[in-house]
Amino acid sequence: MAPDQRPVVGCWVNAGWSAGLDMAKAPGWAATDPLGQEPDPGTGGFAQILLARQERASRVTVTGFLVDVYCLGVKNVTDPEVMGSGSLTTYVPMYYSAFDHRPLPIGVEQAQTIVHDAVAYARRLGFEPADGFADGAVHLGAPPGDRPVIGFGRDGKPFYFSGPYDDPRKVVENLERTCGPGNYDYVAQL
Repeated sequence: MAPDQRPVVGCWVNAGWSAGLDMAKAPGWAATDPLGQEPDPGTGGFAQILLARQERASRVTVTGFLVDVYCLGVKNVTDPEVMGSGSLTTYVPMYYSAFDHRPLPIGVEQAQTIVHDAVAYARRLGFEPADGFADGAVHLGAPPGDRPVIGFGRDGKPFYFSGPYDDPRKVVENLERTCGPGNYDYVAQL
């Protein structure tokens, strides 16, 4: 059976993932993220998604995606890892240990939409997903055709917040070229 056809054991995203996004066409998803309604929940424009699918009777495969929903798309992928299904109860809190709130359970369609649509948004800005994306996407699967639409970018504009492994100058130059002056925001030391 193809990895994306295996039964979903669990799927999660960090609370606050939707802050600053246009969720008008996805009100059901917005309602499940009350922290996302706050002006600055401290999540920094990230959706950290973890997906667990049944591998065999007592084993699951977990795959994770760190998604910059404001600009860069998929920044990091946790390689698919097989573990005992009992290990999942300790792995999930560890995976979300950088966040102040417990992760939110979501449906796989929502995870697929967040990841794939953020990649499409980032590609329009000239950014490709992180290495390993194709391997993780095999487990995630493609989103359904008729799905809610999420407006990426912070308050309708690309917003770049530099990370420790980014080349801020290159990112800003790219945004200047693809978006034009004044059509994006950033916080970075150049």
